[in-house]
Amino acid sequence: MLLSDARVQQKYEVKQIQGDELVRIMEMGLTPGSICEVIRRAPMGYPMEIKIRGYLLSLRKKETDAVEVSPI
Repeated sequence: MLLSDARVQQKYEVKQIQGDELVRIMEMGLTPGSICEVIRRAPMGYPMEIKIRGYLLSLRKKETDAVEVSPI
């Protein structure tokens, strides 16, 4: 599933990153094998705030569409 489809308060393992956002996303700490938790979404859905590697990160829809995750 894509990170853009993830539910709030659920933890996910990053499986794969694709597309034009690959380098930018990996520089932010989202790498295959890392664990993230969806903290909240803005009222219209984006940005999405996740917790990864002990810090909070806000992602745009384009970025969340590039990350494939699986629930833990």
